[in-house]
Order: sequence, then structure tokens, then C-alpha cells
Amino acid sequence: MAETVHSPIVTYASMLSLLAVCPPFVILLWYTMVHQDGSVTKTSNYFWENGVQGLINIWPRPTMIAWKIIFCYGAFEAALQLLLPGKRVEGPISPAGNKPVYKANGVAAYFVTLATYLGLWWFGIFNPSIVYDHLGEIFSALIFGSLIFCVLLYIKGHVAPSSSDSGSCGNLIIDFYWGMELYPRIGKNFDIKVFTNCRFGMMSWAVLAVTYCIKQYEMNGKLSDSMLVNTILMLVYVTKFFWWEAGYWNTMDIAHDRAGFYICWGCLVWVPSVYTSPGMYLVNHPVELGTQLAIYILIAGVLCIYINYDCDRQRQEFRRTNGKCTVWGRAPSKIVASYTTTSGETKTSLLLTSGWWGLARHFHYVPEILSAFFWTVPALFDNFLAYFYVIFLTILLFDRAKRDDDRCRSKYGKYWKLYCEKVKYRIIPGIY
Repeated sequence: MAETVHSPIVTYASMLSLLAVCPPFVILLWYTMVHQDGSVTKTSNYFWENGVQGLINIWPRPTMIAWKIIFCYGAFEAALQLLLPGKRVEGPISPAGNKPVYKANGVAAYFVTLATYLGLWWFGIFNPSIVYDHLGEIFSALIFGSLIFCVLLYIKGHVAPSSSDSGSCGNLIIDFYWGMELYPRIGKNFDIKVFTNCRFGMMSWAVLAVTYCIKQYEMNGKLSDSMLVNTILMLVYVTKFFWWEAGYWNTMDIAHDRAGFYICWGCLVWVPSVYTSPGMYLVNHPVELGTQLAIYILIAGVLCIYINYDCDRQRQEFRRTNGKCTVWGRAPSKIVASYTTTSGETKTSLLLTSGWWGLARHFHYVPEILSAFFWTVPALFDNFLAYFYVIFLTILLFDRAKRDDDRCRSKYGKYWKLYCEKVKYRIIPGIY
């Protein structure tokens, strides 16, 4: 059954509003970035004059070329996920007591994808500028195609669930929004959430970052240092993600959030459109930062990405060694917490209370938000819409921290209370 951490009215209102608002917002973001110089004022004036009909007028119709691009990209990534060799990795024990198994070939898929994409451009086989030129149509096709995909996931959860970690809460809206299955698969080996979250969503982030870079170069005959800093930092971040992909399979997205609109539509549509938006803005708004400022921003961004990675690495190593490791040169401080699965089995988890995880329970969100700021700040401050992703990410991670705390409080009981007494702050040490 889906868990909610807010009141029922707030939960329903937020779900319905997100279902209604997110699809048109993707189109509005693209339209404002590409056709209105990133100006919310210009877009607002347009709708003041044209009303709802204005949205219908600007909404691109999905075209055959958009569908072809999406299909070829999706099929290529699915093939890499299935065919590339990779180490066998076990995920965490699920609420029903299952232990999912994955093939960790994300790094190989990432480099094959970028090498293929750049190779197609270099040898004149496919120009990435085509993707940018048809971006609105691609986003439109993704919006509708992914909604259909989520409906199919809902049906699959009812008629052919892949594991016992599935079921209905009895409410159609909640089931569609949060999902029916925790680990939906096609056959034995094709994990749907790994595909939507990692191989389609996160991979598209890197592909579109490169696309925007190439488009600006082809338009202007050169790259602005702002675009270069933005692209490098986003690629460093996505490279970090795939290097750590096996660790991601232990996170809330995979191990606790079911496959529904929230996760799957978000990764198929929201990630490629919103997460890449600073680069989308910079295509038509090149900023020359100067070598010194560009280097300062680049160093700060890489440092934040490294700290974010080291937080995750520290916890992953702690779990892998069952606490028999060093954290910042010392034996780790920990709490041994027991819990009961839905099938009645008693299990044990170790909660790390030193290193980065002794500063705050979700300290790793701080460098993640700062990383996003540093790859956005090359756009400077002419239009605040370029910072929408940073604002969205902050809200998302603060909400996720609350949901994770509430879930852990329910799971671990007195042990979580003890953990919170030892690690007092939720995200920002000394403040929150």
C-alpha cells in the first residue's frame, strides 16, 4: 500500500495538481526558454493576450521525426541495458523480503552512448542540432507517450506483477501516481525502473547537454565559456551517477518508490526537459564569464559533485563491509537497528552516524543542490527561469528527506529515535 506523509487532502491535491500541471509546464518551459528569451514576463503577456487558446497554439504536435528519434534512442538504450556485460549486483531487501538482482553495466552504456552520438555527428551521419530543432515536438511526444506507458504499468501491476512487492491501495489515482509495483520487469532480466530512471532519463541528460553544446557551436562558430562550464559540470555529474549506479539502486527512488507517474513519467519527461534546462537556455544566450570566473565556478562545481559522490561512497562502503571499514580514518560510529518485513521476518540494518552522515541525516543533498547552482550560475541572473531546476531540486530533496525520515521512523521505531538523537539535523548542519 502507498504511504503518504502529508494529510489526505494535501496528498490528493498535490497528486492531482502535479498530474494536471506538469505536462503543460514542460511545454511552457521549452517555449519560454527557446522562443521568449527565457522571459517569464514575455510568456505571461502572450497568455494575457491569447488565454488558453495561446497554450493550444504553442503546443507542438508530435511529428514522425520526433517519434523516430525517441524510438531509436530508447531501443538503443534498451539494447545496451540487455546486451552489455556487467557485474551481478544485489539490491537491498525489499519490504516483502525480496532481493532484486541487477546487471551493473551503466558505465559501459554511458560511454558507448556518448561515443556513438558524437561519432554520428563527427562523421556526418546524424546532426544533433536536429534534436534541438525538434525539441518541442520531442517533449510533446514524450509527454503523451509516457502517460500511455504509465497506464500500461498500472495495468501490468494489476494483471501481471513481477514480484510480491506490488499491490493496490484501492485508490486508482494513488495507484497510478505512486505506482503498483516496486520492481516491474519484462521477462527476468529487463528491469523497467533501471531503464526509465537510468538508461532513458539520466542518459538523456548527458545526451541533451552535448546536444545544446553542439547547437550553440554550430550557430555561433564557437562555444561560450558559460556553455562549456555548464556542459562539463553536467557531464561530470552524470558520469558520477553512472559510476555510482549500483549505489543508486539502494536509494529511495528504486528501493522504496514504486513505478508510477511520479517516478517513471518524471524520469522519461521531467528529467530531459527540466534537468537540462540551464543548457537549453544558454544555447541562445551565450555569456562570456572570463577565464578566471569560469575556472572558479568549474572548480566549485566539481568539488560539490565530488563531496556528493563521497557521501554516497562512504555509506555504500559502510554497508558493503557491514560496518567493518574506516570513515575519515576512524572506525565508524553506528547504530544496529532491527526491523520486521511485511512477511514477518526480523532483519537488521546498520545506521551510520559518523563521517558525512554524522553531520546531518541527508547532508548529501547540500552538495547536490550546490552542484546544480554552479552549473546554472554561468547563465548569470538576467532571467530567473534558468534557475527553475535549482529551485525545483531544493523542494524535491527537502520533501524527499521528510518522506525518508517518516518511512524510517515507521520502519525502525525506537532505533530511528535514537539515530535522530545522535544525528540531530535533517539536511543542513546546525540549521535544519
